[in-house]
Amino acid sequence: MNKRTHPQGLAALVAGVYAALSPIWTTHPDGKAMYTVITLGVITALLALVSLASPGRIAFEGLVALMGVLFIISPWVVSFTPGDGFTAFAWTAWIVGVVALVAGAADVQVTRTEQHRGLVTH
Repeated sequence: MNKRTHPQGLAALVAGVYAALSPIWTTHPDGKAMYTVITLGVITALLALVSLASPGRIAFEGLVALMGVLFIISPWVVSFTPGDGFTAFAWTAWIVGVVALVAGAADVQVTRTEQHRGLVTH
């Protein structure tokens, strides 16, 4: 299967771009929440692009899943939780995090299956 046809990689790319651009339509009373979401979004989108461009690289797909975990925990680590007036940014981080985590993990599984069947070469 061609890597560019994997919807998981495309989902991670869209999620990363969405997060990076979310300050455009999301109110942000504090700069650190905004910069955290933008930075994580850009890194996630770049990792998804690399994953789409280089088929069979489980490391990049695993990093996309790791970025999902970082998105999920970022509201607590950087202190932009809903109770602090950052509801939109917190929900953006959590939703994008779940999408990136699931997409990255699913992409790792697809690549492992393809490698097991001999469909992907390094």
